[in-house]
Amino acid sequence: MRIATRAVPIALVLLLAACSTPPAPPPRPAVTPPPAPKPVVPAPTSAIDWRDIPQTPGRWTYSRDASGTAAVFTETGGSADFILHCNLPQRTVTLSRPGTTGAVTLTTSYSPTTWASLPVSLVATDPFLDKIAFTRGRFTVESPGTTRLVLPAWAEPARVIEDCRG
Repeated sequence: MRIATRAVPIALVLLLAACSTPPAPPPRPAVTPPPAPKPVVPAPTSAIDWRDIPQTPGRWTYSRDASGTAAVFTETGGSADFILHCNLPQRTVTLSRPGTTGAVTLTTSYSPTTWASLPVSLVATDPFLDKIAFTRGRFTVESPGTTRLVLPAWAEPARVIEDCRG
């Protein structure tokens, strides 16, 4: 019986050892690939930047008469499209665009400025005239019902402004 009494504890130990094995780990969840990155779509642009619009073909001319000096921009083969005129006795610079009837916006590299209509006369010391003279490469003239002028910032307008300042 001794053998049987020894066999029982050994069997009991084996039985307990078999019961104490850890359970199998739970199955791993299926690996899903990360979502594909969304393509970057540029924001739609509502308008072309005025600095990227080609300049209006044409040229500035400078002239002097009894009342003062003028810078006239004329498109190739056309009539005057924009005029800066210095009235020397009054020390004013008049900006005009033939054919405009409503509000006019002039945009320089400094900022846009709007007037109710043209022609407009400015005292020769008006800071806006400096914006025309020192704009970076071009300025625009826009009014409803007319084509936008993209004018080169040549020396002629600056010369008229300086003539009026004396």
